[in-house]
Amino acid sequence: MRGPLFYSKILLFGEYGIIKDSKGLSIPYNFYNGALKIDEHHTVGTFKSNQNLRKFTEYLETLQKEQPELVQFDLKKLNKDVEAGLYFDSSIPQGYGVGSSGALVAAIYDKYANRKITVLENLTREKLLELKGIFAAMESFFHGKSSGLDPLNSYLSLPILINSQDNIEPAGIPSQTNEGQRAVFLLDSGSTGETAPMVQIFMNKMKQEGFRNMLKNQFVKHTDACVDDFLKGDVKSLFGNIKQLSKVVLDHFKPMIPEEFHTLWKKGIETNAYYLKLCGSGGGGYMLGFTEDLKRAKAALKGYRLEVVYNF
Repeated sequence: MRGPLFYSKILLFGEYGIIKDSKGLSIPYNFYNGALKIDEHHTVGTFKSNQNLRKFTEYLETLQKEQPELVQFDLKKLNKDVEAGLYFDSSIPQGYGVGSSGALVAAIYDKYANRKITVLENLTREKLLELKGIFAAMESFFHGKSSGLDPLNSYLSLPILINSQDNIEPAGIPSQTNEGQRAVFLLDSGSTGETAPMVQIFMNKMKQEGFRNMLKNQFVKHTDACVDDFLKGDVKSLFGNIKQLSKVVLDHFKPMIPEEFHTLWKKGIETNAYYLKLCGSGGGGYMLGFTEDLKRAKAALKGYRLEVVYNF
């Protein structure tokens, strides 16, 4: 058995802000993917994934009991497959902010949910919100609190525009150009990040009035502007807003940026060779970079691992 592929995702804009109703823009990233498989031989390599799925299945049984109107699964089949050696065969790095648990959640829903909402039907806003709610409840098993966006992106394999928490829609994004010097890239920090502790730090900061004001008046303002600029293709305004966003994150989200990257982050802002922002919750994993001149950014970041996600 081999299930369909589910891709990783990149939240271009909106990390942390979407908790406080900023806009967001999430795109599938097909470089990494995962699929459900059964290893009948129960080899050592698949043991950890199988054990995780066993615990996840128990969680889904509880979820179904507590919220029967939300979602129903074919738990008999899921349990049988877990016993037979079900695992998630994935190239998506864990703890890197590119949606490893989201792809797994999407795969489980796709294979085992009863009366599932499919990609082929007319996806109204209500259906998208229903899916997002189901995925948020499922993914909470991994993160403690989830917006449901990562699995939604992986499940639909479409760019998703988040206007607010209860207003999401598929988005058309400017098409890529191979010869474009402007690029979005991933920068590898070389260490993994844990989502739950980072979200906890953020929630603690939210208790301070000054931080809440900064979030609303600076972080959300620039995030919303970045989303609008990107979708409109207004490059000049986009890079101005990304620079401001990068500054705000460096000033107010320091714990989410690995310490050894503080100087590199600042250097990008000072030289305008590139601008860095968080990719996912931060704390490690990837950082997201934007540049108007890819060659210049590569030269400035020599010795670091860059993966280009999008040329425009």
